[in-house]
Amino acid sequence: MENQLHLSEPERLRRQKLIELQEMGINPYPAEAFPVNITATDIKSNFEADKENQKWKEIAIAGRVMGVRDMGKAAFVVIQDDLGKVQVYVRRDDICPSEDKSLYDVVFKKLLDIGDIIGIKGFVFITKTGEVSIHANEISILSKALRPLPIVKEKEGETFDAVTDPEFRYRQRYADLIVNPHVKDTFRKRTQIIRSIRDFLNDHGAMEVDTPVLQNIPGGAAARPFITHHNALDIPFYLRIANELYLKRLIVGGFDWVYEFSRNFRNEGMDRTHNPEFTILEFYVAYKDYYWMMDFTERMLEKVAMELHGTTSVQLGENQIEFKAPFKRISIFEAILENTGFDVSQMDEEGIRSVCQKLNIHTEPSMGKGKLIDELFSETCESKFVQPTFIIDYPVEMSPLTKKHRSKEGLVERFELMINGKEVANAYSELNDPIDQRERFEEQIKLMERGDDEAMFIDDDFLRALEYGMPPTSGIGIGIDRLCMMLTNQQSIQDVLFFPQMRPEVRHKLAEEESPESSN
Repeated sequence: MENQLHLSEPERLRRQKLIELQEMGINPYPAEAFPVNITATDIKSNFEADKENQKWKEIAIAGRVMGVRDMGKAAFVVIQDDLGKVQVYVRRDDICPSEDKSLYDVVFKKLLDIGDIIGIKGFVFITKTGEVSIHANEISILSKALRPLPIVKEKEGETFDAVTDPEFRYRQRYADLIVNPHVKDTFRKRTQIIRSIRDFLNDHGAMEVDTPVLQNIPGGAAARPFITHHNALDIPFYLRIANELYLKRLIVGGFDWVYEFSRNFRNEGMDRTHNPEFTILEFYVAYKDYYWMMDFTERMLEKVAMELHGTTSVQLGENQIEFKAPFKRISIFEAILENTGFDVSQMDEEGIRSVCQKLNIHTEPSMGKGKLIDELFSETCESKFVQPTFIIDYPVEMSPLTKKHRSKEGLVERFELMINGKEVANAYSELNDPIDQRERFEEQIKLMERGDDEAMFIDDDFLRALEYGMPPTSGIGIGIDRLCMMLTNQQSIQDVLFFPQMRPEVRHKLAEEESPESSN
């Protein structure tokens, strides 16, 4: 028998009900499939128009019990399925046609709990108050819930005491989705966003591919990796921080346009816009440059916003974000000058460090010129770009994988897309000169030796691939999680991730402290 000392009183009562059901010969977890043929949304949306149709005379629906209103020999039950809620009318004589009324008097009235999953067979009708409902002829218990749901108070269809505690919601997302069904809408929209992007790329001739998650060199970005160990080879491996270098290898191999929705891992802090595990879209197109990529990106995002909302104007907190192309374009040095009054375009490392000190921006001795400019821009400019804006023409020190600018000395052909004060995308005219690329990697090693733990490794195999010849190429990485935040009006990345990373749960609390009823 399970040790029940750690259980709360409601949990112990539910386990006792489980035993009573089993003693009555009722399996609370039956193996048989239940023949669901309709959803709550279909019933409530279409009954009036089709109520003479035969399909309404015999329906089968399954869902979770979310409310019970007892009226003696009858009751109204609210069940919730994948798409919504519907009311069920249960009468004792209908579900117990024989003299034995225990199915109703004992099972339904005493042993059924909020949160249990049941199957209903019956027909649809309209109550005297005008509510589309189900008249139950048969009820089946499909899953007995042993843990009570958090209490949510509703009146006349309006929730006025929702479960909002983020610690509970993110840690127990499964319960969050049950008691806050509107949360499902955010994740459905996320799926729609990804589908819309994928369709746009496929329609333009791109090919979706897969590249390794375990890598022996963490390349393609400036970030601290997670390190693991391959037992059979007895060598360290890294969870990928980017898939860039593998996608470029495919361009070398002769594919003209490849893309991947990639799960990446960066050993960094967690906040409202960062999660150590995240989704990024990267795609690379041969014979294109960063000017083409800006045009394509703004057209793609305009189309995604339109498909999701029916308009290119999207509400995000207090801001109205306009995704109508074209987007504003401004160089990083112009942005810094506009927001600080300092022209750092001709300054060396010490000059830029001095500007940071004057502006009270913290720096580390390990920071080279590129990191200092990045910090300066992040602290003084980034938050100012609310409407979609391409920040273009970065200094070469910030961009070790980017082609030098065709007409501007010391700069590279790179842009970052800012929306609502945050970076959403990063793109280049890709560096395809293997000699220049090796020199850039060697500069990164010097930064690593100074203590920069985000500096890039030298990837000799990637350099070997470049030596076979890579065509002129443009590539981009788009942060899918951040984009979904902005297109679904969410203020935290945790709200667009089913299971965001959290600290391990403390398990020594008393059961009463962990009880869901206290998580409201």
